[in-house]
Amino acid sequence: MSDMKKDLSQLRAEIDAVDRELLAAVNRRASLANEVGDIKRGEGSPVFRPEREAQVINNLQAANPGPLKDGNVATIWREIMSACRALEAPQRVAYLGPAGTFSEQAAVQFFGSSIEHVPCVSFDEVFHAATAGTADFGVVAVENNSEGVVTRSLDLLLNTPLHIVGEVSLLVRHHLLRLSNSLEGIEAVMAHPQALAQCQGWLNKHLPNAERRAVSSNAEGARLASTNPAWAGIAGERAGTEFGLHIAAHAIQDDAFNRTRFAVICLPQTLQAPQASGNDCVSLVVSVPNRPGAVHDILVPLKQHGVSMTRFESRPARSGQWEYYFYIDVQGHPSQPHVAAALKDLQGLCAFYKVLGSYPVSD
Repeated sequence: MSDMKKDLSQLRAEIDAVDRELLAAVNRRASLANEVGDIKRGEGSPVFRPEREAQVINNLQAANPGPLKDGNVATIWREIMSACRALEAPQRVAYLGPAGTFSEQAAVQFFGSSIEHVPCVSFDEVFHAATAGTADFGVVAVENNSEGVVTRSLDLLLNTPLHIVGEVSLLVRHHLLRLSNSLEGIEAVMAHPQALAQCQGWLNKHLPNAERRAVSSNAEGARLASTNPAWAGIAGERAGTEFGLHIAAHAIQDDAFNRTRFAVICLPQTLQAPQASGNDCVSLVVSVPNRPGAVHDILVPLKQHGVSMTRFESRPARSGQWEYYFYIDVQGHPSQPHVAAALKDLQGLCAFYKVLGSYPVSD
């Protein structure tokens, strides 16, 4: 037993020594980051470069000898880079609030914890905050793998000057949260409409008589559930902790692999389109003349130039003429000749053409 205690003591001493080495190394990195920040300020260039941070993480993951998993490497270095950025100026990031939403989780996953939080009551307010300068960046849900696109986000992207500079893909687990750890006596379930839709099978089976109330966010549903023992909310574990609720039922989403994709948005003068990272996406919205074969024609340039399309969605143009906008994602970056050629040919076929953003693809 004494030898075991001695071995444990030695191991802890070695860990303490490594921790001090790590602290010294991180502080050296922070000092270098400050020097970089001085140069950037002199040049007038932005502090935050998402493609550079993506390359840093990708390079470290490629060099990772283990036993740390690549996902852990990404999480650790994203926090280090976030803390270094905050020494210059923490990013103000708007998202659908209140505290505890998946949008907040996506913001932290993308920028790290060292940000200035700007919670908003709606997607419209997120876009307004990023447009008006209340926030430097916004984070909004744009797509769910089971329920499809978030239409309000697409409409706002079409009609604002903001562009997409990054994305986050989040594994979303919805829990049923309430003041008691039971399914008995639930009269109403409150959540964002997307969450209610993603859990409708479970709700039909387990709470068929409970009223379903759509609210502005899942965290708002959790907050309301904390005010009435007969109410329940659907939200993530973070919201349950925030409002002191029990998880009455775990992971009630109908799709076990439920993922939501979030876009990181800002004004072009806040951050220009990121440079190529090696794994990029271009998002655009187009409309075509109302004639036979027009939709087919806009896909031809992509095929001719060998550009892969990863998303194709249509939305009514609200013109009263049965016209549609088409939201398209393609792999690659506009700096690549074959992508540039495909986009040029595509633009020539369109009655309306707008690039929503080019940015590194989320893991």
